[in-house]
Amino acid sequence: MLRHDQDSQVPRKGRAMSQPIDAVLFDLGGVVLNIDFERMFVRWADHSGEDPKTIQERFAFDEFYARHERGEIQAHEYFDSLRRTLRISLSDAQFADGWNAIFLGEIPGVSQLLRSVKDRIPLYAFTNSNPTHMAVCADWYAEALNTFRRVFVSSELGLRKPEPAAFEAVSRLIGVSPDRILFYDDTRENVQAATGVGINAIHVSSRAGVAEAISKGLRTLL
Repeated sequence: MLRHDQDSQVPRKGRAMSQPIDAVLFDLGGVVLNIDFERMFVRWADHSGEDPKTIQERFAFDEFYARHERGEIQAHEYFDSLRRTLRISLSDAQFADGWNAIFLGEIPGVSQLLRSVKDRIPLYAFTNSNPTHMAVCADWYAEALNTFRRVFVSSELGLRKPEPAAFEAVSRLIGVSPDRILFYDDTRENVQAATGVGINAIHVSSRAGVAEAISKGLRTLL
């Protein structure tokens, strides 16, 4: 689902926008919502008595994680895989408690900016996520999510970023060709994959500069 890539502080554009832009697509975690996976490790440590760093070292964004994000396995099956890989015996409820602890709130300025332009250009979101996290987002961040005409979720599509087919599916569902979509994501791999199918992609890698990067890109459209 939602991971934050902080290796660069400069937003980068995937390619020059030679065609008019008919839709703008946003990642959620790291672009609209602030997340921190370390909070998850701390919460699981509190429940298990294990050291947070030990849990973090054992954790991996593995195939079970990816399958969960594609909707191929349910939360209880993913948590069962975590019992094995993390070597901690938590209940599903305890895993879910830590799983949902990653959310820190909205990234300052982004939702206000999107609300100011949503009637002038169609806005959409595309997130690698799962039903557990999306239920929390729908409850805690309903106003932010309502900015988008539609939120595409990997577990509902059966496809996840950076799979090229995922971007192609979203483009078809929006009804706009890839070269007329502008996409913002905080993970460079996703930006590169989007660019590879013809989408105009911008890498936003500084939480403090997300709203500024989005505003700069939108100013060229509106």
